[in-house]
Amino acid sequence: MKRGFKIAAIVVGVLIILLAVAPFLIPVNQFRPTIEQKASAALGRRVEVGNLSLSLLSGSLGADNLSIADDPKFSNSAFLTAKSVKVGVEIIPLILSKTLNVTDVVIDSPQVMLIRSGGGDWNYSSLGGSPTEKTPAKPAAASPSSSAPASSSPGEFAVQKLQLKNGKITVGSTGSQKRSVYDDVTVVASNVSPTSKFPVTISAKLPGGGDFKLDGDVGPINQANTQLTPLDAKLTVNSLNIASTGFVDPALGLGGILDLNSTVSSQNGTASAKGSAKLSKALLVAGGSPSSVPVVINFGTRYDLSKNSGVLEPSEVKIGNATSHLSGTYQIPEAGTIVNMKVQGQNLPAAELQNFLPALGIHLPKGASLQAGTLSTDLNVAGPTNKLVTNGNIGLFGGKLAGFDLGSKLSTVSSLAGIKTGGDLLIEKLTTNVRMAPDGLKADNFNAVLPSIGSMVGGGEVDSKNQLDFKMVATLPQSVLTNAASPVSSATGMLGKVTGGAGGAGGCKQGMTVPFQIKGTTSEPKFMPDVGNLAAGMLKSQLGCAGGLTGAAGNTAIKTPQDAAGALGQLGGLFKKKKP
Repeated sequence: MKRGFKIAAIVVGVLIILLAVAPFLIPVNQFRPTIEQKASAALGRRVEVGNLSLSLLSGSLGADNLSIADDPKFSNSAFLTAKSVKVGVEIIPLILSKTLNVTDVVIDSPQVMLIRSGGGDWNYSSLGGSPTEKTPAKPAAASPSSSAPASSSPGEFAVQKLQLKNGKITVGSTGSQKRSVYDDVTVVASNVSPTSKFPVTISAKLPGGGDFKLDGDVGPINQANTQLTPLDAKLTVNSLNIASTGFVDPALGLGGILDLNSTVSSQNGTASAKGSAKLSKALLVAGGSPSSVPVVINFGTRYDLSKNSGVLEPSEVKIGNATSHLSGTYQIPEAGTIVNMKVQGQNLPAAELQNFLPALGIHLPKGASLQAGTLSTDLNVAGPTNKLVTNGNIGLFGGKLAGFDLGSKLSTVSSLAGIKTGGDLLIEKLTTNVRMAPDGLKADNFNAVLPSIGSMVGGGEVDSKNQLDFKMVATLPQSVLTNAASPVSSATGMLGKVTGGAGGAGGCKQGMTVPFQIKGTTSEPKFMPDVGNLAAGMLKSQLGCAGGLTGAAGNTAIKTPQDAAGALGQLGGLFKKKKP
């Protein structure tokens, strides 16, 4: 028994010695030119590896360094570098016949530079094609026991497993110094061959947080342009911070957190995707605030890889229970994505949308809430994604702005003091043309019908700091004037005197028209009289009854903005702030 243990111990000891000594007896560096040549032929790029070492226990060759050249049309630097690489080999053929049969490749901590040209081509597009350098890899030293030179045919390159781990990918373009960095990149591919389809999984951490994963099948590799290689995969993006991607100028104030689930397919130069995207904490204009409700987009798109342009098929945009429709086209030149989209929505529940308004720089007055009404939109969204401009029209019908007493706000305009609107503001109709851009929002042809007041027309802007600058005109019907408190009654009587008895509440069926300004912010609007030339011009066009306002002598009293301003002056301070 003891003798058996001794024999076993001797055998184990010999094996350990062989395992320790054998790597030094096999000149593995002689395989380096073969590895370089095979890899260069497969990738179409010059590949260089450092000194090789052999591990019998793991059955692999190790290299100190790895370098893959870039396409010279993009850069003279390396496309990929790594401090170490392991190449799995079949040990028995290596020991007995010194034949190198590669089973797997593991590249540790690679650094990859992806560069896009102005024409839309990527520096990885020529991978797998004809070698971009005619200089062959360093020739192997002559050895009667070395294996035969490898063929240059890329189809002969095949490994059971290819893995990149702990990688870093830097993405940029030839015309910009901006770079985006993706860390912790992992690529795992099985049964890799340029001439067949093989499974691949890619994952990485995204700039500014979040992660993405691509899982599917790739191949056969397009030898002329790797970018056109067929692909069928599932793409998942979690918590992508748009403002930190490097593709959006932080000064524009755009932002949001994107989650994406999509299927991706690429065949014959056309890529298509279908899935769902959710944008949380959306911020679309400077001066706005992140939306408290997410936007969900169910989309489908087709993209021409050669023309770098795509079509967004009719898609749904959901904010709560409000659903609108999105369609259009887009291009992806070197400078960034450019879109031309159309957003249409009819009879959208306004209450569902109010929490998204801050993303557009629109903040409801403090204490107010939009509790009723429907919204209709017809908008065009165009331009680079970092400088989008939205033009179109918006309409609100049957709305109720609860908790907002417009009458008390208008009391600062003396000629409107006494108007009673109550604690809630009812909106029969509100329509306007809008232009939304990173620097703010502009509203033209603003027209509102308010049962408690009459109508309001005008326009103005909300700048990137959320400051209001609106010029408005309110037209009060006879019913409002008759029931209003004394300041309004006094105003109509004074107007009658100024116009020689022909105007005012009694002689003008249209009632009284009052110009005013809205300043402050959307959350704290301030109403004040407007007696400048602009307001006088608006009076000239809107105050006149049939034939215009006339004086006591029967001549037209208001012919110019100066005449209108003078007429306002005769109102005896009606537009001054009401004294306590």
